[in-house]
Amino acid sequence: MKPHVHRGPGGGVATVVISSKVREGREEDYRRWQQKINDTMRSFAGFEGSEVYPPISGEQHAWVVVFRFSSTDELTRWLDSETRRRLLDEVRPLLEEPSELEVLAGERPAREAVTAVISHNVRPGRERDFLRWQDKARKAQERFPGFLGFEAFEPVPGVQEHWVVMFRYDTREHLDDWLGSGTRKKLLDEGHDYFADYDVRTVKSAFSGWFRFDGGRTAREPPPNWKQAMSVLLSLYPTVMILNLTIGRAFEAARLPGYLAMFMSNVLSVALLTWVMMPLVNRIFASWLSPGGRGSVFTNLAGALVMVLCFALFIAAFGLIAGWT
Repeated sequence: MKPHVHRGPGGGVATVVISSKVREGREEDYRRWQQKINDTMRSFAGFEGSEVYPPISGEQHAWVVVFRFSSTDELTRWLDSETRRRLLDEVRPLLEEPSELEVLAGERPAREAVTAVISHNVRPGRERDFLRWQDKARKAQERFPGFLGFEAFEPVPGVQEHWVVMFRYDTREHLDDWLGSGTRKKLLDEGHDYFADYDVRTVKSAFSGWFRFDGGRTAREPPPNWKQAMSVLLSLYPTVMILNLTIGRAFEAARLPGYLAMFMSNVLSVALLTWVMMPLVNRIFASWLSPGGRGSVFTNLAGALVMVLCFALFIAAFGLIAGWT
């Protein structure tokens, strides 16, 4: 089967949501396979990262994997690749049934969010009624606190057999308020005339925060504290030094009060750390950071040594620059 990617409103980044029911007792095998496919995807152009969500008792019975490519063309190259086909052959014995795959292409989330992905099995001949019902549901959602956005995707023959809706809220609490609301319950009662069943998957918005990186790690499994501390220090020291040598001297020349200059310097430091330095350090040291506490002793020591060498190089470089100025 040759996959085709459906382009949603606005084009842009392409996201895939995969649900897999893993056979009992094969969970660790599946984890290892998932890490293998994550490592393989990283070598493909446009891969931005992935997140893995294990089953949640009483809420989500399947493993949910979300991965993203920077364009639909790059995603298609991965989906069509022989490498992916071989990996899918390896995982089949671990699954109770074939995985469900939803291919979504749309705008990148503008801020941290919690996303619900809902697949609907629409009754034949009721598609127009379903679309009118979905528009009614969207208008109801917009009146709820925390609503950030909504996208709808039609079926793609051979790839995605269901109608898929994806909506975002700013917090899990606000999303839960909508999912458990009486308004939604009434809408679902009405909608059952148009669709036979539906499936809800809830995921955090991917690729935000200081310690999200291209390795499928989630916020539930951050790097160990000592790795976080070294990474933040590696980002913070050059940021502060560069600001002191540039903006700091400009503030002195302008005779700004110390408390105001300090505040403005902190604002710039946090901005540079969040959107420039930490993403850069996470990308460079992804293979060292992403194993968390399960990395080998050699890998952990080697990464720490590289960090220390970087510290030394920065200290030497800024020492020379300070001497010249």
